[in-house]
Amino acid sequence: MRIIVLGAGLVGRPMAIDLAPEFDVTIADISNENLERIDPGSGIKTVCQDLSEKTALTNLISDFDLVINAVPGFMGFETLRTVIEAGKDVVEIAFSPEDVMELDELAKQNGVTAICDMGVAPGMSNVLIGHVSNMMEQTEKVRIYVGGLPKRRTWPFEYKAPFSPIDVIEEYTRPARVVENGEEVIKEALSEVELLTFDAVGTLEAFNSDGLRSLVHTIDAPDMVEKTLRYPGHAAMMKVFRETGFFSQDSVDVRGQKVRPIDLTAKLLFPKWELGAEEPELTIMQVIIEGVENGKRMRYTYDLYDEYDPETKTHSMARTTGYAATSAVRMFAEGLFTQKGVFVPEFIGKDSKCVEFILACLKERGIEYVERVEEI
Repeated sequence: MRIIVLGAGLVGRPMAIDLAPEFDVTIADISNENLERIDPGSGIKTVCQDLSEKTALTNLISDFDLVINAVPGFMGFETLRTVIEAGKDVVEIAFSPEDVMELDELAKQNGVTAICDMGVAPGMSNVLIGHVSNMMEQTEKVRIYVGGLPKRRTWPFEYKAPFSPIDVIEEYTRPARVVENGEEVIKEALSEVELLTFDAVGTLEAFNSDGLRSLVHTIDAPDMVEKTLRYPGHAAMMKVFRETGFFSQDSVDVRGQKVRPIDLTAKLLFPKWELGAEEPELTIMQVIIEGVENGKRMRYTYDLYDEYDPETKTHSMARTTGYAATSAVRMFAEGLFTQKGVFVPEFIGKDSKCVEFILACLKERGIEYVERVEEI
């Protein structure tokens, strides 16, 4: 199978490396600097190209069997559309703000399988929720707690970002969709802070963020929420920034110059939030699903804890996100999933063989989801 990875950033590069021993892999990016980080001895071919140019992208992917879409979110949807129009199967982790299901009919018409949002959260959280919900007569409650954090807590933010500060700020400004009493409800980001204790890291705070995405419409549960995890105190600090206007996208006049506060804030935050190339960090997630199974009220809990891998020099957020996607690629290559159309991960979760396969692939790479089942 010939595979092309679109995007050679934090996640794209580890995905290509993970797949290269088994497949014919090419990686493409507009940045020569990103491509030069690929080991020439890895067998991975590189292409420097502007992936936002539709005709050039169509020509680029024409000889490949499968595409991995790992471009930035702002260009993810149109890239996905171009790939589907070209009749190419695709696994996607661009996490674009648009609704990928709008491309479902196009994918069916073109005989394409498109597996979207296949990261850690969204991604594996959805797979597990879809898996358990499919076993239950009624799903009653869903909780997702997830965060990526530095191992070293450094004043003043105690936070480092593996990607652009503007993408993180989006989590703090975009209203969060949750489900309460069976209805979609809009809540303020950073709201309803609660403290949770985890054995691996101690006490963290959890606050509302807009992470449910497709689950709002695909899972019939009256109570669902996703919350972001940070070290305690982070949410209050970010609220001060937000309410003071530092995250505003509306230009203000500064000595006769028009300046967007968010641009200045991101510029100042980047050196404080930038995650070092070999800086230890961690990913932590807990997914809780409650409901009725075989006439009994049951609770399924899945715990994930993962750290930066010093041997491969791969950050945990790249491992947990990228290897979920490469596991889906292997699942597809094995012929375990053959349906045509656009699929979000909870649809994959309905097939227990696919779930077992993906979890086994992740475990082989040191990423383990620990399951607890109890009657409540």
